[in-house]
Amino acid sequence: MAARPYWRGYLKLSLVSCPIALYPATSSSERIAFRQINKKTGNRLRQQLVDEVTREPVESEDKGKGYEYAKDSYVMIDDNELEAVQIESSKTIDIDAFVPRAQIDERYFNSSYYIVPDGKVGQEAFAVIREAMRDKKMAALARVVLSKREHVIMLQPWDKGMMGTTLRYPYEVRKSDDLFSEIEDFKIQPDMLKLADHIVESKTADFDPAQFHDRYEDAVVELIRSKRAGLPSAPQRLSETAPNVVSLMDALKRSLADGKRTPAADAPAPAPKAKPKKPAKRAQGQAEMLLPIEGKGKKSEPAAKPAGRSAPRKRAG
Repeated sequence: MAARPYWRGYLKLSLVSCPIALYPATSSSERIAFRQINKKTGNRLRQQLVDEVTREPVESEDKGKGYEYAKDSYVMIDDNELEAVQIESSKTIDIDAFVPRAQIDERYFNSSYYIVPDGKVGQEAFAVIREAMRDKKMAALARVVLSKREHVIMLQPWDKGMMGTTLRYPYEVRKSDDLFSEIEDFKIQPDMLKLADHIVESKTADFDPAQFHDRYEDAVVELIRSKRAGLPSAPQRLSETAPNVVSLMDALKRSLADGKRTPAADAPAPAPKAKPKKPAKRAQGQAEMLLPIEGKGKKSEPAAKPAGRSAPRKRAG
């Protein structure tokens, strides 16, 4: 099913405008999600609002909003009062300024959206604005109303379309000075820096998100599959113990040596041979439950056939 636009409106630059549509660039719907259930009955649980003092359930029509200005003291705010201060949505992204893309602090990045022309009309104007930004290596700053709240949004060329990224306001970004001020200034020895440079070079690769592997998600899938099959769940530890580094120079030298012994980046490292284990007894119904979950895991390889006797050697005549 085709994605549905999150927002529809117009992109405007001076007297030039074109209809556009915004689509979320990210999604978390593929992650495994859990429901809260009653352990005794196996039924799903529903949350209910309860008055903190009287402990009586509260109906939805009696639910309101309040700002806590002191301990257990609130200023009540009605929905119609909030609506009165909301920014009216003009359904237009009006570009205020262009700034060099390299100047934008990535800490301010919030949510990203794909921006495409909405229909055939205005595609040429869309392309002109996009290519002008690409040519000058600029990003556009504009304002847009999403979910009844005004956001600053950064626009930049992205392939044949654009990427729109809402930006956080300064009061939402924490300062790093208090944390980084505790870091001591070290005079790096040239030999150490040279070794570190070699390690960086040996591990240099192209950015390829297809190589990202969510080990936690795979472990959860394996846990669910085992539970469905009625098998005991074995604890899986994804963390590794921190190495005991005695000498920084020795650690750098070992790292460099390990990097030189590492196979080529496109060749997978050979897996260590595991000790043979006794075959576990198959639980009842296991044959049906060992089917792999779609999209996860790999099919097991068929067992190799035992080799036959070798042909007898011919005697030299």
